[in-house]
Amino acid sequence: MKKKQQEDKALTLKDALGEDLLKKLKETKKELEEQEQKQKAEAEQKKREERKKREKNKSFEELLKESDLDWRKFK
Repeated sequence: MKKKQQEDKALTLKDALGEDLLKKLKETKKELEEQEQKQKAEAEQKKREERKKREKNKSFEELLKESDLDWRKFK
């Protein structure tokens, strides 16, 4: 009885699933990771474009407030 229990414990998930199913799962995982990276890149690009658009549409007053220059130093 002990010998049979040891053999059952030695059986891994990889052995139980089979090569084809394991290969499909790995491919699916790789595809999902690639899609996730692509979505992150697209989101980052969208953020950059929105930031550029906001910068472009800022008024002179907003730009002046954000500026670190102090006119008193240049008197």
